[in-house]
This record gives sequence, C-alpha cells and structure tokens, in this order.
Amino acid sequence: MGGSVSCCISPGESPKVHRREVELEECPITTTEDVSEDTGTYLQHISDRELPDELAQEANPSDHPRASTLFLNKSQTDVREKRKSNYLNHQMSPGLLTKKYSSCSTIFIDDSTVSQPNLKSTIKCVALAIYYHIKNRDSNRSLDIFDEKKHPLTREKVPDDYSVVDPEHKLIYRFIRTLFSSAQLTAECAIVTLVYLERLLTYAEMDICPCNWKRIVLGAILLASKVWDDQAVWNVDYCQILKDITVEDMNEMERHFLELLQFNINVPASVYAKYYFDLRSLADENNLSFPLEPLNNKRAQKLEAISRLCEDKYKDLCKSAMKRSVSVDNLVGIKNTHAVLS
Repeated sequence: MGGSVSCCISPGESPKVHRREVELEECPITTTEDVSEDTGTYLQHISDRELPDELAQEANPSDHPRASTLFLNKSQTDVREKRKSNYLNHQMSPGLLTKKYSSCSTIFIDDSTVSQPNLKSTIKCVALAIYYHIKNRDSNRSLDIFDEKKHPLTREKVPDDYSVVDPEHKLIYRFIRTLFSSAQLTAECAIVTLVYLERLLTYAEMDICPCNWKRIVLGAILLASKVWDDQAVWNVDYCQILKDITVEDMNEMERHFLELLQFNINVPASVYAKYYFDLRSLADENNLSFPLEPLNNKRAQKLEAISRLCEDKYKDLCKSAMKRSVSVDNLVGIKNTHAVLS
C-alpha cells in the first residue's frame, strides 16, 4: 500500500505494467533498497527524502530555537585559547577576581531580564558577537550593495586597506551605540538586529567582513527597528544621523536586505530568548558581566511590581484564550455543567 506495490499481484498480470516498461527503462528510478521481482519497483517514502530536523536547524540557526547560534560557535576558538593560556600561566582571569557573589546578608542582582534587557550591556554583547563573526569568518564572500567603497557612508575617503584590517570591538560598539542613542532604540531591538544579521549570512551564504560590516549592521538595525518598535524610525531619520548617506541608498539597501531574507522577518519568542541567553553566556566567557547591584527595598518593590504585572498579563491571556475556545482538557476543572435536554 502507499508507495509500494502489493505483493499479491504479479507484475505480469497487470497490463499497466507493460505499458510503463519502456518509460521505466528510459527513466530509471533510483532506489535505496534492492528491487524485488515479487514487489516490483521500490518507491522511496517522502520522509526518507526530507531533510532531517538536525540538519535543518544547523542550516538556519536564526529560525530554530534548538540550533546553536553562529556567534557563540565563532567565539569558542578564542575562549578555548584564553582558558588554555590561563591554565598554562596558573593565573585566574581578571574578571573572575572582581565578580560579585551573593551572601546571606547581601544579594547582588542585575536589572537585565529577557523581557527588559540592559541596553548598554546588550549593545556591548551584540558588538562582541559581530566582532567574532568578522574575526573568525570562513571567507570574504560579499555583495556589492553592502560594499562600503562602492556605497560609502561618509564623504571621507575609504582607506585602501579597508577590506583587510579587522575592526576592533570598541569601534563596532561605538558605531552601534551611536545609531541606538540617536534613534532612541531599545535593547530588544539590538537582539533582533543580531537575529536578522545571522539570518542574512545563512540565507545569502555570505560573510560579514571589514568591507561590509557597517552596511550590514545598518541594514539589520533599520529592519529591526521597523519590525520591533511601534514607532519606527524612518529612513530619512537615519540620513540625519549619517549625514552623507542618501535616502535612495537606504531604500535600495533595505529592499535588497528583505529580498535576501526571503521576506522572513518573523522572530519567534523561543529564538529571541535563545539569543538573549547566548549573549549572556558570551558576556560571561569574555568578562563582560552585566552590572550587579545589591538588592534593597526600592529595587525589591520594583521587581515585585514587574512580576505582578507579568502575572496579570498572563491571567488576561489565559482568560481570552478560554473565551475563544474550550478544549476537553479544560473541561476537567469545570463543575456543575448543565446538560441541555431536548
């Protein structure tokens, strides 16, 4: 049944098989098993031809929550070298010596959460992720629309070695911080920017390198601000920040960016959370810890208010879901259900 021929009927008894013999000889079917005389030609099941989930996740880490992020894999080489160097020198990392730990009398917490990340720390981590992308890139595959020499962001002359010298982490951080502070963007927008950047590298099969990193980051920020923020920044506003760029250039870059993303701008909550926690892991491995402050009464009341607000939102969502539809599982808790007799 299905994709295989029943063994109850011999191939010689069906006239349809004789009519198809010439076609089968001209276009042989590739099989994964030996062809049996009793069962006829074996047709491969569709599930055997589909790409396994693990391979699909590895190909698109910005779409699947269980796939490892690209920037975290890129940073592992440098992290292992740092650990090896510290082990050989019998010295602890300076960041571990200054790390604060909670005690019975004092509790240290940071204000960064997955729903409300710390802006400055998040931008630093995103800039570090981009730095590792550039430093540990596989090759220099790029597109003309992102080439800074063909589409300069400033009127200043582009250096001759612009495509060779890798930018430092501080330079990337200052570039992103300038755009975020001028456009008043949020920390969540920075995480979505990194998601779009890695999705572009995966879909377009290109690399972020010294010659294109500024325009790729600018395009990702431009798209993330429009998708995430309710009051998006217009392209002409970025021309006020970057004085020498034109609106036509911004529009063209945005159009190419969307086409390379195949217009896939959806960021699931699970993917967003994965990138947030991977950025925190990247910060811990590179001594970029989020600012810790002792817990006092004022901060405790603030955290309690935020928790109560999130709990109320969750209850409202549950109530609205119950109003739309009631499943059989939810009927277990309902008592005194009235039956309608006709």
